[in-house]
Amino acid sequence: MRDPDGLYDLSTMVDLVPEGLPLVAGLTGFADAGSAVSRVSDFLLERLESSEVAVFDADALLDYRARRPTMYFDQDHLSEYRPATLSLRLMKDDLGQPFLLLTGFEPDFQWERFTAAVLQLVARYRVRSTTWVHAIPMPTPHTRPIGVTVSGNRAELIESMSVWKPQTQVPSNALHLVEYRLQEIGHPIAGFVLLIPHYLADTEYPMAAVAALESITAATGLIFPTESLREENREFLAKVDDQVQSNQELQRLVGTLEERHDTYMEDNPLPSPLADVDGELPSADAIAAELERFLANRPRDEDR
Repeated sequence: MRDPDGLYDLSTMVDLVPEGLPLVAGLTGFADAGSAVSRVSDFLLERLESSEVAVFDADALLDYRARRPTMYFDQDHLSEYRPATLSLRLMKDDLGQPFLLLTGFEPDFQWERFTAAVLQLVARYRVRSTTWVHAIPMPTPHTRPIGVTVSGNRAELIESMSVWKPQTQVPSNALHLVEYRLQEIGHPIAGFVLLIPHYLADTEYPMAAVAALESITAATGLIFPTESLREENREFLAKVDDQVQSNQELQRLVGTLEERHDTYMEDNPLPSPLADVDGELPSADAIAAELERFLANRPRDEDR
């Protein structure tokens, strides 16, 4: 494993961070269905008290040509530059409980060295447990609660919350490697994969963020203010439901997804909550096409 020294800079408050806190992590850049991770990160940073603990070297970890940072052009000059960041922050939840948050871009390079750096920080602060979230698109209905697949070594969370336990190969992200290395040393680690309706995967689906925060709460006991997200989700789903109800084909396809989901949840011996008895996945392309048209016509927040 590569030497992590020099991959991050510590802030001046580094010695003021309490030991034994939970670490929460979510990195953007890969399969962020429903904008779950990016929305949670923005939500926590906007609403909770926080202080920077460590900042990772973006020049060493980020492929700028693949994920170009934003520059602002004001008539005849560049007025602002917003670089991508990856940092560890000390946060406090809604009850004032402290925790550490690892947030920002997923590294493009030096995964082993990045992982070693995270493990170094975990050891430095004697982190009590690590919890991370990400979200993937799946052919599941928006009319049912968002399911999760739980990985790691916290058996109580896996048994109580994991609705689907596949045996499969998956394209990994950087936090998969962090989880794997933390498992090797026996550190308490839980990874939550949110199963987002695939026809809403390219939207900012508020319930995806709520489900992510609920998963973090289950693993850590931290409390977050989610009422504004829940209200936004009620408005969002009301518009989606209006679109579905106006189209019989969409109703039929959503009904098919609901039936297969409910059959699986009733302990029917299907191999997957997504497949029928013949092992075939439902096609919801018509849902995606219709809802894409609807979502494209939604007013943006700044237009409201």
